[in-house]
Amino acid sequence: MSRRDKDHFSRRRTLEKDGWTITNDPYLLVLGETFLKADLGAEKFLAAEKGGRKIVVELKGFESSSPINELQKAMGQLQLYQWALEEQEPERQLFLAISQEVYIRQFQTKIFQLAVQRNKINLLVYEPEQEVIVQWNTH
Repeated sequence: MSRRDKDHFSRRRTLEKDGWTITNDPYLLVLGETFLKADLGAEKFLAAEKGGRKIVVELKGFESSSPINELQKAMGQLQLYQWALEEQEPERQLFLAISQEVYIRQFQTKIFQLAVQRNKINLLVYEPEQEVIVQWNTH
């Protein structure tokens, strides 16, 4: 099993409270002979549509002393995951899940905004204490 951060289960509950069904924990991605593990796979069945919406979520806390290093690492992971998803399950959308505090503190800076915009990173912003999603940003 992959190493989970201290807030993994809280973030999982946040998705479940929002009506998502967790289908994979972790979500295994295969790219050739390489295996990658995103944190969660989830589905939400929508009454207004046939079929459902599917997502893969990578959870990041950006808790290290170097947020830029964390951003670089996250961008690399997300790119690899996106490539694997395009091969394996292209109907799934990839999201980076971050707390509202991290969104305000880090993702409002110019470098983070450019990284999100130019790399077309979908963000899921949540409030950990209440375990609710406060914002979806898609590109």
